[in-house]
Amino acid sequence: MRQTNLTEESAAYAGAREELRQAEIALMRHRERVAELRRRLPLGPVVDDYVFEEGPADLHAGDAPVRSVRLSELFTGPGRDLIVYHFMYGKTQTEPCPMCTMWLDGFNAVAHHVAQNADLAIVAAADLPALRTHARNRKWTALRLLGAGSSTFKYDLGSEDAEGNQDSTVSVFTRDDNGSVRHFYSAHPRMSDDIDQRGIDLLSPVWHLLDLTRPGRGDWYAALDY
Repeated sequence: MRQTNLTEESAAYAGAREELRQAEIALMRHRERVAELRRRLPLGPVVDDYVFEEGPADLHAGDAPVRSVRLSELFTGPGRDLIVYHFMYGKTQTEPCPMCTMWLDGFNAVAHHVAQNADLAIVAAADLPALRTHARNRKWTALRLLGAGSSTFKYDLGSEDAEGNQDSTVSVFTRDDNGSVRHFYSAHPRMSDDIDQRGIDLLSPVWHLLDLTRPGRGDWYAALDY
């Protein structure tokens, strides 16, 4: 089926566009195969029932202690998986990561859709008042934000090193028939030695919109302010 009805379309353009359309179809089918391979992963190991800190949206520095919540308590019902985004903020990452912030701006807009099928939480090593302040500045009202600074969660999942350097990661957890929490899947931006920043691009539409344009994404990088 033709994509356009432009009367000035040249034969060269039509031929190139059809070649691109076939490549787009092949890419779609390959993405579906990759998603099927992911769904067929066996359950990973049982993980610790990590403890996080959680507090109200209006939390500020010096406020009363926040409550503790365990990883197992982030599941809101049976048959639901838990998606955790590891936010690069805290310890040696003294300022919120602009790229992570862009990701979370998008998650905030679609969290209520995701919630129909899965649970979603954002975990950072930053102290909770600082995390909440950043969330208020970004108007994140739909995200569950958790502090993990006193936990080994981020280190164990590969989004923090021994020196406290942070990395962005997405992890998925599920529960087995016995109710134990198991790791199912994690992805990092760094896919290999020669692929440093493309591993979780699918989590943000920004890259894909830029890829539609003639200049493409180039070397553009997100910022906290423009």
